[in-house]
Amino acid sequence: MAKKRIAIMTGGGDCPGLNAVIYAAVRVGAGRFGWEVLGVEDATRGLIDLEYRFPHGNLWLTEESVRGILSRGGTILGTSNRSDPFNFVVRNADGTEGTIDVSDQVVANFQKLGLSGLISIGGDGSMRIAKRLMDKGIPIVGVPKTIDNDLACTDQTFGFDTAVQIATEALDRVRDTAESHDRVMVVEVMGRDAGFIALHAGIAGGADAILLPEIPYRLEPIAEMIKQRRAAGQTYSIIVVAEGAKPAHGEASIGEHKAGAMPRLMGAGMRVAERLGPMIAAELRVTVLGHIQRGGSPSNYDRVLAVRYGQAAAELAERGEFGRMVALRGGKITSVSIEEASAGNKRVDPAEQLVSTARAIGVCFGDEA
Repeated sequence: MAKKRIAIMTGGGDCPGLNAVIYAAVRVGAGRFGWEVLGVEDATRGLIDLEYRFPHGNLWLTEESVRGILSRGGTILGTSNRSDPFNFVVRNADGTEGTIDVSDQVVANFQKLGLSGLISIGGDGSMRIAKRLMDKGIPIVGVPKTIDNDLACTDQTFGFDTAVQIATEALDRVRDTAESHDRVMVVEVMGRDAGFIALHAGIAGGADAILLPEIPYRLEPIAEMIKQRRAAGQTYSIIVVAEGAKPAHGEASIGEHKAGAMPRLMGAGMRVAERLGPMIAAELRVTVLGHIQRGGSPSNYDRVLAVRYGQAAAELAERGEFGRMVALRGGKITSVSIEEASAGNKRVDPAEQLVSTARAIGVCFGDEA
């Protein structure tokens, strides 16, 4: 009897824990179920073009080949946030970029390889692509990944805990400099349109103000908070700004928007600093953590969560339960339909308990009267 062939790929931004999912899925799929496991290079690029080699192309994965990758950051398969086969980026004759639909090519190559299913590890964008590929006949199991923790239908995505840990450590270090120089330090963190990293790291790092995409801010309450702290002898302040934060009656700071990719958020922290500076009698500095939050070894929590997800994804594929995304709910691993998971995003609820906790300990969100 021919061995079952299952492909696995990682899509979207890199994220601590991707390799841990691959590790578990291969150990369970190849080791326990006897699969042949194909690692697809750079999201769907390896299925769009079977000759794609950047740097190595698609890889047949074995228990031996994934040994030692559990603790590694990034992904051994490579990833891309510009490989949507329904909006694939191509260069036009005039040098400009455009997009075309190459999804039929993905389906044809999937069949050519004799694959029985695909495990897609990614965030909200990857799950939306997975839903559309399923509609074209590709059996898919999803695994939720993003440091932003904004994927619906799961309590937590792997990568989030590591990102919060890194941001919190950075805030601890920035605090030393702020206190030494009597400065106001603005620290910009990732998260796109969701403020989970900013909220969690801000509370853990003792921030004095946290600006979230979900709570449009005004600068006057922040300036007043800084003034009151200085009057009370607290000559420094820490302001955490989510990259998607926006002023009241304003928009998020977008740096560029390339074809086939989401708009790139950049400049939120600098915008706050430039407008807040003239309003306060203090020296002000900006630190943008950027991609440092996405690299490095995953935290212990993320490693365990990623392994649990990888195991569950392999078991779903073995049972033929495609069209499902593994999820964490109430501490237990379960699954939801990819259609449901891709239907919307998760955001910080301004009325949720964690926001109330932050307000209770004196954190300013910029919406105060």
